[in-house]
Amino acid sequence: MGWIIFFIGTIGFHFGLYKLFERAGMTPWKALVPFYNTWEMVRMMQMKKVWFWLQLIPIAGQFISIALTIDFVKHFGKFTLWQHTLTVLLPFVYLPYLAYAKDTRFVGVETVRNYKKSSFREWIDAAVFAIVAATLIRTFVFEAYTIPTPSMERSLLVNDFLFVSKLSYGPRIPNTPLAFPFVHHTMPIFKGKSYLEWIRLPYQRIFSSPVKRNDVVVFNLPVGDTVINDEENFGSKVTYYEVLRQAKGDRERVWETFGDIIVTRPVDKRENFIKRCVAIAGDTLEIRNGVVFINGKMNDIPKGAETNYLMETNGVAPDFDQLKEEYGIREAAGEIKKAGENLYEIFLTHEQVPVFRKLSYVKSLTPVNYAYPRDSMYVGGADIFPYDTLYGKWTIDNYGPLYIPARGQTITLDEKNIIRYERVIRAYEGNTVEKNNGKLIINGKPAERYTFKQNYYWLMGDNRHNSLDSRFWGFVPEDHVVGKASLIFFSWEEGAPRWNRLFRAIR
Repeated sequence: MGWIIFFIGTIGFHFGLYKLFERAGMTPWKALVPFYNTWEMVRMMQMKKVWFWLQLIPIAGQFISIALTIDFVKHFGKFTLWQHTLTVLLPFVYLPYLAYAKDTRFVGVETVRNYKKSSFREWIDAAVFAIVAATLIRTFVFEAYTIPTPSMERSLLVNDFLFVSKLSYGPRIPNTPLAFPFVHHTMPIFKGKSYLEWIRLPYQRIFSSPVKRNDVVVFNLPVGDTVINDEENFGSKVTYYEVLRQAKGDRERVWETFGDIIVTRPVDKRENFIKRCVAIAGDTLEIRNGVVFINGKMNDIPKGAETNYLMETNGVAPDFDQLKEEYGIREAAGEIKKAGENLYEIFLTHEQVPVFRKLSYVKSLTPVNYAYPRDSMYVGGADIFPYDTLYGKWTIDNYGPLYIPARGQTITLDEKNIIRYERVIRAYEGNTVEKNNGKLIINGKPAERYTFKQNYYWLMGDNRHNSLDSRFWGFVPEDHVVGKASLIFFSWEEGAPRWNRLFRAIR
């Protein structure tokens, strides 16, 4: 449906441009040739030819094309704000209307040069253009993002402010192009949806490039398609699907309880998460005693990644202020806390472990390993993707092996792996999946094999024991990838900037 609307819009735009070229005394068929039409517009408007070439710059050139179109309609005596707004937002409607309106006439270059706008109008035009420009930059070039949770510590800290590059993997065309500027999915104050779903565009990327292993990636939460819209108690913290599993699949009971606040969201309006890509499409992932292995080889441990240890002292209590000052270990953030007589649970980076083993008051340092279910958060099977209590009672520290789907790869389906890939086949790739007399039915036909339509990734937090990630909700489809976290431009803690983190590249 989205492509049909796009096609109709393209026809409408060129249909209007064709007639306007004719009214301006230009050769009308030239209006139908992309880029050649703007070359002719620049020539007719007696502008410098550099403006034509500037529009060929990826992404930024879109601003130039918009400006050229606005200047073009000025040559038909259209100078008001609403006329320019329609030119920008609805050119496929406004240009045909303008072309065939009885009072439309070509006024020429001199009229445009002699037209003077009021200072108020100059400010309004500047504000509108700034909003359009900022929206395009935010959509296609880069976006600011704030770290809300400690799941990436200490690679990234809470209240780090980042630039996320949309160009790294190719800008993604919005699924919902009709949306309020600078707002993700919920309007402030009014709390309604910030977007309209009248137009839904299919997934498409410009200059697409795959995610690389160990990149820090911002993405839309895959299980955020259906949300219990109560951010304080549910939202992305306790997902709709988790509540559904707790209700043993009883959808009617869940909807009776939460139906008034359950919302569905398109891909680009699902909650933004940030994690590290530890496995890419085609990899086989396994976690052994907390260590990630990719295709049988131990994966690199990110510098700054932390996990928790049980530290036993010789009776001397550690100085918490000193730990914060020298090692960045913060009691307020829960990175060290008392766990018993002379025992402390402490979060350390890989590099800090040998340093702490040599401290005079440290008697022993033992890594905490959730090799077996310890509490409700880490119960194997039922609470860990793929929620398999029959074939794979995995835990967050002993997981897999698991194949990460790749576009074009075919797998043979059986009772074991359909549990792992059923959501991919159904929810992310748009198929119906049923079981009938022990046979798997996909799109109404018996299926023994399946070929994946897109690439998938496995995302995990660097703070491995304090991260809600793929181990809990599974694969991240490529159409959910927003961009690559590239630069920390500001950081804030306890009312003051963290000066040493400003303008730090993210690795």
